[in-house]
Amino acid sequence: MEIGISMFGDLSFDKKTQKFQSPQLRLEEMMEEIKLADEVGLDVFGIGEHHRPDFSVSAPEIILAAAATITKNIKLTSSVTVLSSVDPVRTFQNFSTVDLLSNGRAEITVGRGSFTESFPLFGYDLDHYSELFVEKLDLLININTHEEAFSWKGDFRAPLHEQQVLPRPTKPLDIWVAVGGTPESVVRAARLGLPLIIAIIGGMPRQFKPFFDLYRQEYITAGHDVSKMQLATHSHGFIGEHSQHTANKYFDNYAEQMNRIGRSRGWSPYTKEQYEGGRSKEGALFIGDPNEVIDKMLYHIEMFGLTRFLLHVDIGAPAHKDLMKSIELLGTHVAPAVRKATKA
Repeated sequence: MEIGISMFGDLSFDKKTQKFQSPQLRLEEMMEEIKLADEVGLDVFGIGEHHRPDFSVSAPEIILAAAATITKNIKLTSSVTVLSSVDPVRTFQNFSTVDLLSNGRAEITVGRGSFTESFPLFGYDLDHYSELFVEKLDLLININTHEEAFSWKGDFRAPLHEQQVLPRPTKPLDIWVAVGGTPESVVRAARLGLPLIIAIIGGMPRQFKPFFDLYRQEYITAGHDVSKMQLATHSHGFIGEHSQHTANKYFDNYAEQMNRIGRSRGWSPYTKEQYEGGRSKEGALFIGDPNEVIDKMLYHIEMFGLTRFLLHVDIGAPAHKDLMKSIELLGTHVAPAVRKATKA
């Protein structure tokens, strides 16, 4: 059972100056947070890709390369790479380089992207949203599996004619597929035999169980080795020493970010009732003290049959010292208890 954290590099917003936090300062803080995650024994660190003023990270590979030089054991992955709007050749080279720098600890997590700012930025048509992902995933898999020169042809990129993609990683990279909840995406990942991670950030998590069941069914039907099956979830969370105090302190950060995103998507204002409902056993949020998070994590692991759990910890840009404490509690209290329980 792997337990880790993910981040988007959220920037705090100063209401007095009407300015976001300096991205440089946030990146400095993030390096300290990644280093601590490694030191307290967490298994995975993931960093997402965004192209908006409220996030500090647009190039996950560069963050992971920096992290590779200050960590020893933790796996380093994107969370996610919006594969539809990048070049799979360059993406593979970047992550292969991270893999070499980290002595074999790099992974890629790819998705179609719920934020679409990268499409016009890099010159891609949103009308081809799904087709771009399917084709580019095929190319990425081909690059990953072909050590020597190979040929490939698609509709949205120039073909490759007997070309070798270098450098090669220490071993083929694990390519995870991130899914928001579409059956077609689940089936695609299963038939390809790729690890699956589902973002469960709202609503009732139990509603996602059919997707995990569908994945297992399709994975087995495709003839893949069940012993190699990897399933994960990605959920919002924050841990403090005292449950309600932590929840009350974090609410404003969380609600502000939900509302900032929601205004562009037509969501209703985020309420305290939603927040507390999310914190309940049947909700999607992992916000509270270590014992609450342990119990809820074990509940999800059993319900979905997980092999990995990622806690997304910087929604709304909580204070650096609070984020460090949350990571420390996850690594020193939550993760050991969950690992012990899942080994029984």
